This record gives sequence, structure tokens and C-alpha cells, in this order.
Amino acid sequence: MSKKKEKKVKIKNGKVKKRFKFSRLLVLILVGCLVVFCAFPLVALICRAFMPLDELYVFPPRIFVRHPTLQNYKDLLTSLSSSTVPFSRYIFNSLWVTVVTVFCTIIVCSMGAYGMVKHKPIGAATVFTVVVAALGFSGHVTKIPSYMIVSSVGLMDSYAALIVPSVATAYNFFLMKQFCEQLPDSLLEAARIDGAKELRIFWTIVMPLLKPAWSTLCVLTFISSWNDSFSPLVYIHSDAMKTLPLAIQTISGGAGVVARSGTPAAAALLTTAPTIIIYLIMKGQVLQTMAYSGIKS
Repeated sequence: MSKKKEKKVKIKNGKVKKRFKFSRLLVLILVGCLVVFCAFPLVALICRAFMPLDELYVFPPRIFVRHPTLQNYKDLLTSLSSSTVPFSRYIFNSLWVTVVTVFCTIIVCSMGAYGMVKHKPIGAATVFTVVVAALGFSGHVTKIPSYMIVSSVGLMDSYAALIVPSVATAYNFFLMKQFCEQLPDSLLEAARIDGAKELRIFWTIVMPLLKPAWSTLCVLTFISSWNDSFSPLVYIHSDAMKTLPLAIQTISGGAGVVARSGTPAAAALLTTAPTIIIYLIMKGQVLQTMAYSGIKS
């Protein structure tokens, strides 16, 4: 068998230096171009959100703002002055629905996945098969039966209508179930021998071990719930219960906004910023989950 050719190196002052590959340079250039391509819409949105009116209509159009201003945000707060509902009400609705949805999703999916994997109740395999089958359906397909259930139990035009249908989604349960399978049974048995109850085992042992998984679940649920404008359109009728994404659609197409065209960009940035902040805070846990969970295989 022929030996593999060794890479040429330069030896200088007793140090070995690897020869720089041209292919590596091409990869770095390609990655840099992709980063610029992906970051350009966000940079343009940030600049337009702080761009004064005289820079919005210049020709040729400007990408970067020269004289940033907060006037667009002031116009955003007063753009719905003709309405009886203040703009801060929409922000509160979105925050309340998102926070409660994230909390309930983490608790329900973690408990359900832990009980299914470690306690193996009767019919657990059938339930998991149904969950996997549910992954093949789009969320918009299930809106009709969800609407019928929410309407029949009298939850229409309430916070519960926006929270309850989003708590136990198939993908979130699947993610937690795959991660729970990696929990060592010996550790749980040792805790039971020491006299720990199941609820204490769950809170003091299981949840800390599942931190990467439920941190990822927190990010995914926050993004989907915060940006959801379809569910409020289906379940909500009164203006006081609308969320921020639905209000932004009203602002973008409402009357009297043409003279203040920077307000849609300010509203879009206000909606996008929380999701970016949440991801930057928990990106380490997200990457750890994708590296060590069962989804990797």
C-alpha cells in the first residue's frame, strides 16, 4: 500500500508552521459572504427604523442612516391615537401570552416526556407514534379543529385561546422525549433508594440535567409565540386582546401612516429585537442540545 503524502511545512526558529491552503481561503471568503448576505436585512431594518423622514425618500436610496432619530418610535406610539386601545396594550398582550406559553410548554413537555420515557405507562408507544405522525401536519392544517375545540369550550377572545393550543405541540414533546432517553437510570434509582419522591427527583435531578433541552425549547417557543399573528387573527375579536404582530399589520396598512413610513420599520424592529436577544442569551444551550440530543443521529 502506498503511503499518504505528508503535508509540507516550513520550519523556522524551531517552530513548525503549516502551509496555508488556498481552499481554506475560499471557504473563509464564502462564509464571510454568507454572513454579510444574512446580516444585510437586519442591518437595513435597524438603519431604517432610526432613519429620519428626509433620508427615507432620497434618491438613490440610502442603506445606512446618517442622522439617527427616535421620531419613528414616537410616531409609532401615536399612530393609533384614533383608536381606543393604546399601543402599549398590544405589547403587554404579546409579553403575557409569550411568557405564559413558554413556562407552560417547558413544564408540560418536560413532565410528559419524563413520565413516558422513565415510567413507561401503558400505551406509551402508541402515544409516541401519534406524536411522530403529528409532526407531518402543518400548524395551519390543525387550526380548524383547534378553532372548533376552543369555540366549544368558550375560550374565544381570551388569553387562554392563544396559550392553551400552543402548549403541547408535537415537535416540543418530541425534542424533550429524545433528550430524556439519555438520562441515566442508575442516577434516578439512587435517588429513589435515598427516599426522594418523584416530584423532588424531577425538580432537583431531571430538570437540571435537561437544561440544554428546555433552554432550546424556551427559545423556539418564544420565537413562535412572539411572532404568531395568525392565531390572534383566528381566536381574537376585540381590539384590546390583539397582540403586537397583528397590531403591526394594522399599522403597516392603516390610514395616515404614509406620511410616517418609518413607523413600520420601527415596529418591525421592536418585534424582532426580543427574539434576537433571547437567542443570543441562550445560544450556547441551543448548540449543546443540537450536539448531544438524539436528533443528531
